[in-house]
Amino acid sequence: MKAFQYKKDEVNWQLAALLAGMFVIIAVFWNFVLFYPFKLFVVLLHEISHGLAAVLTGGRIAGIEISQDLGGVCTTVGGWQWLIVMAGYLGSMLWGGLILILASRTKLDKIISTVIGGIVLIIAILFIRPIISFGFLFGILFGLGIGLTGWFAPEIVNDILLKFIGLTSVMYAVIDIKEDLITRDIPGSDAFYMSQIIPLPPVVWGIIWGLLALAAAFFLIRYAATVKEESPWTHSK
Repeated sequence: MKAFQYKKDEVNWQLAALLAGMFVIIAVFWNFVLFYPFKLFVVLLHEISHGLAAVLTGGRIAGIEISQDLGGVCTTVGGWQWLIVMAGYLGSMLWGGLILILASRTKLDKIISTVIGGIVLIIAILFIRPIISFGFLFGILFGLGIGLTGWFAPEIVNDILLKFIGLTSVMYAVIDIKEDLITRDIPGSDAFYMSQIIPLPPVVWGIIWGLLALAAAFFLIRYAATVKEESPWTHSK
């Protein structure tokens, strides 16, 4: 007879309260200058997601540009255009969610920060152009900043930083979809390009992506705030 215990997901209410508090702070102080570099990082995640979709479907990245006004462009060659276009907003949402979950459910915060910093540096060196530009400087400084934080700062500092970055990425993706694809509905947006591939109005694509982003945000934040707990029941056979 072998007894065993199974595990179930339970909400960690202390962690949930922390995430809720951070969520409120980010929402209230959204336009505070302190959040600016993290918003730029989400823009970079957006453009990286376009590029990764191109690479995974047989294309390549020709270059990435990041501007001071929180704009970005990823120039790709080849690949599946419909997937490349869709990957931007939803990709940045998923990257942010992954960072949030890893920070909340593991104790690898220092390693994660160091790895993120290294990846950003590599992307800046290989893809952000021109080299003498705001975007390249941001990539180098942000990569160094996150990497050195992971290397030298205590675990708790990295844990809070990663949760903050993850939540900002999740929130920014939702807000950016609303502003760029629904409120302004501007030519040159991802929704505009998607409407050229599959003939639905750009605002419809904005609504579709916005609903997907909201659903993903709810799931990601909820999952980040759950933990595995031992069940009190035992079974044997």
